[in-house]
Amino acid sequence: MNNYSSGVAERLMRYVQVDTCADPNSETQPSSMKQKDLSRMLVEELKQLGISDAELDEYGYVYATIPATVEGNIPVICYCAHVDTSPDCSGTNVKPILHKNWNGSDIVMPDDTNVVLSKEQHTYLKERIGDDIITASGLTLLGADDKAGVAIIMDLAAYLMANPEIPHGKIRILFTPDEEIGRGVNKVNMDKLGAQFGYTLDGGERGSLEGESFSADGMVITFHGISAHPGYAKGKMVNAQKVAAHFLNSLPSDSWCPESTSGYEGFVHPVHTDGGAEETRVQFIIRDFVTAKLADYESKLEEYAKQACAAFPGATYTAKVTEQYRNMREVLDLHPQVMGNAAEAYKRSGIEPQIMNIRGGTDGSRLSFMGLPCPNIFTGEMGIHSKMEYVSVQDMEKAVEVCVNLSMIWAGK
Repeated sequence: MNNYSSGVAERLMRYVQVDTCADPNSETQPSSMKQKDLSRMLVEELKQLGISDAELDEYGYVYATIPATVEGNIPVICYCAHVDTSPDCSGTNVKPILHKNWNGSDIVMPDDTNVVLSKEQHTYLKERIGDDIITASGLTLLGADDKAGVAIIMDLAAYLMANPEIPHGKIRILFTPDEEIGRGVNKVNMDKLGAQFGYTLDGGERGSLEGESFSADGMVITFHGISAHPGYAKGKMVNAQKVAAHFLNSLPSDSWCPESTSGYEGFVHPVHTDGGAEETRVQFIIRDFVTAKLADYESKLEEYAKQACAAFPGATYTAKVTEQYRNMREVLDLHPQVMGNAAEAYKRSGIEPQIMNIRGGTDGSRLSFMGLPCPNIFTGEMGIHSKMEYVSVQDMEKAVEVCVNLSMIWAGK
């Protein structure tokens, strides 16, 4: 990394000020057009770096190429990050703050002093004392998820374009919208992308290398009641809302749910309920590392639904399951060099790789099954989807170094 002048902090602090919150209630692609505001900025910055083919398509995807510096039959690799932020916490008017050489004391957010970031609650912070830490101001999330990944890829592009003596093959850049609402790669043009292997930059702690994710389904159970005038409803009305409430109350709270599971344990999670007396819908996300278990969970949910209907004679239910994504390991195990090269790049960068699973999914989960085996590299983003989100500048810089080494490894092999 000779002549590397880091720009990740400056880039991130600019990018997070652009509101790119995804909208789960929209059916457009991207779900919110404001995501394109940042994507347009990125295209212009890439062109300024000398990447002439940088483009933004109608669906909100940015494609760009870092040209190869060596010849040969070198696989094309892709680095990917998403521009959108989670709708779980406001991303409007983000005020990023750089805490230089953080000394380990509590970080009290200036715009809401009730929001306090401490190393006691966020244990990874203990490892980052002395780093430069970026936070928001207490009213919003920061947006390091995943604008830290965006900043890392942009800094990588700047470094490689300025140092053509570094040997690497053709590298494709992909910035996606709507990852936070599960639509991040719905409209990716894989032929246009033209890569054989990929890496998302969307991980957390330095050293984490994620090659395994949940498999995921969505499920909607709709309860059908019997409507009647409430003044004359005796012996006639069956209130679907009460059936749904009975159903939800019957689900375990000490197992099989996010608040009581960890590690390799799966769960079912009701995320939204709506409707009225005649019809009430309950939406679920269903997760496990073993894909076959999803069908078992769905059957079990239907058993609970049947029991709820039995408690309210006349009530019925329907169920609909939608596949969301699958465990990327099922694909990555067929291409061990993808994880192997990444692990080697970590070691060349002075990091011992920590092979981890994701209790969730990334764009890489779906890209892997679309023909682009795609594990996840760390960015330092922590406390995500909350007002206590933070990132270490030094973590981001180290991720740039990893990607430089990784690019060279693919060329060398």
